[in-house]
Amino acid sequence: MSTWNKVKLGDVVTFQRGHDLPKTEFVTGKYPIAGSNGIIGYHNSFTTKGPGITVGRSGNLGTPFYYEKDFWAHNTTLYVKEFHNSHPKFVFYFLKTLDLAGHNSGSAVPSLNRNFIHPIEVIIPDLPTQSRIAAILSVFDDKIELNRQMNHTLEQMAKALFKKYFVDDVDAENLPEGWRIYKLGNVIEIKYGKDHKHLEDGKIPVYGSGGIMRYVNQALYDGESILIPRKGTLSNLFYLKKPFWSVDTMFYTKIKNEFYGLYLFHLFKSMNFAEMDVGSAVPSLTTEVLNNLEVVIPSKDLLKMFDDLVAPMFVRIDYNIEESKTLASLRDNLLPKLMSGEINLEQVPTTA
Repeated sequence: MSTWNKVKLGDVVTFQRGHDLPKTEFVTGKYPIAGSNGIIGYHNSFTTKGPGITVGRSGNLGTPFYYEKDFWAHNTTLYVKEFHNSHPKFVFYFLKTLDLAGHNSGSAVPSLNRNFIHPIEVIIPDLPTQSRIAAILSVFDDKIELNRQMNHTLEQMAKALFKKYFVDDVDAENLPEGWRIYKLGNVIEIKYGKDHKHLEDGKIPVYGSGGIMRYVNQALYDGESILIPRKGTLSNLFYLKKPFWSVDTMFYTKIKNEFYGLYLFHLFKSMNFAEMDVGSAVPSLTTEVLNNLEVVIPSKDLLKMFDDLVAPMFVRIDYNIEESKTLASLRDNLLPKLMSGEINLEQVPTTA
């Protein structure tokens, strides 16, 4: 039977403030630089041996990140300097259940001071129980990571096929027979996204330039579409073939011809939309710029061949994304129950 004890957080781990490293001093290397929002770059040296944990000290206060291997703990974080007979992966999951942001220093600029969080009283199980809980929760995260890696591989395969069929084997001076140049406005219809704040929660994803923001009860569009940011980071594109809502800082597209969607998505990915920026302080695109953009459209037979090869990859990518969403939800629902001792650990498997 497991034993749970009330202790101070500082008895479980000792936090240390991260180390200064201006962006101008980043030296390309293999060690991730851990900032308050996760990895912000890579460096040629490290401050902290893995496995390790950081929490946001400024900016994204209190959010924990786990690093299996050596890393540089940036000064926007606190990192675990010492684990006091505690399981690192368990501590990571446990920290996710704490409201560390609520313990900020109260200064003009919100900041997390280790002296404010070390005295927090917590209830922690013995080391064998910690290991068991960490193993259970890791099953979910390991599968989510496997899905991410698989999606990356599939995306690279699709990119390689696009390059082979539409770049490497093509003479830019003399287009092959059946290929044509069109204004982009002749092959797709570019539409503005809309505000989503009035919508109720549901199962339809809302896309912004950073990806899915929330899920709502209505779809703005339910056909094949390419989403293009019109403000901010202009290069973050999405290909969708399911109902969605896109925010008002995004364009979504209605594709007018069969087999154009995946080709155009990869064509756009190869372009530098930042060079088409018409904004001032905030990078921006307009429908006028996009509609007048000249694009090469290959023959229908070649487009169909590409679509037949790549479409199943994107079906699998979407399946993996949905599966990871479900796994993350199950993990997050299980997390507080495991941390409270509510669940009998012997009844929970630690393998997929």
